[in-house]
Amino acid sequence: MSNKVIYAIYNDDDILMDAVKKTRAAHHHIEEVFTPFPVHGLDKAMGIAPTRLAICAFLYGCVGLAVATAMMNYIMIQDWPQDIGGKPSFSYIENMPAFVPIMFELTVFFAAHLMVITFYMRSKLWPFKDAENPDVRTTDDHFLMEVAVNDNEEELISFFQSTGAVEVKVIDKH
Repeated sequence: MSNKVIYAIYNDDDILMDAVKKTRAAHHHIEEVFTPFPVHGLDKAMGIAPTRLAICAFLYGCVGLAVATAMMNYIMIQDWPQDIGGKPSFSYIENMPAFVPIMFELTVFFAAHLMVITFYMRSKLWPFKDAENPDVRTTDDHFLMEVAVNDNEEELISFFQSTGAVEVKVIDKH
């Protein structure tokens, strides 16, 4: 099986969006799209499913809240109870209003840090990983659509030229 792909390069995001819609309508498989900035609506046009990262963020926040509650209960009630400002530490529930800022901060801390780790793992961005950017112009002012070739190379080249691509290249992908 051939590992050939076509790189269709565009110089405008509106032209790219139209090309993505035409490519999907023609039932060609879009491998990836590289852009210098986020293009709103591109994920929907490509048919990418919505992300479930918000669910992860909520769960990570719940873990942070549980850790904060357990930590404050142990530190302030069980291990070293103190009479601070006339407030005796007989139970966690009686003193919980004073702990709300700490609970909030640890909820945000856990959600933020664990989301960064999740993002890097999901994106496969490991330390010292080589960049996968196929064309350096996509970091400046061009947009690149990568489409798989299935014995229809000439047809795809003419198709992408008709969609407004400024450059169409056929590449053997490793």
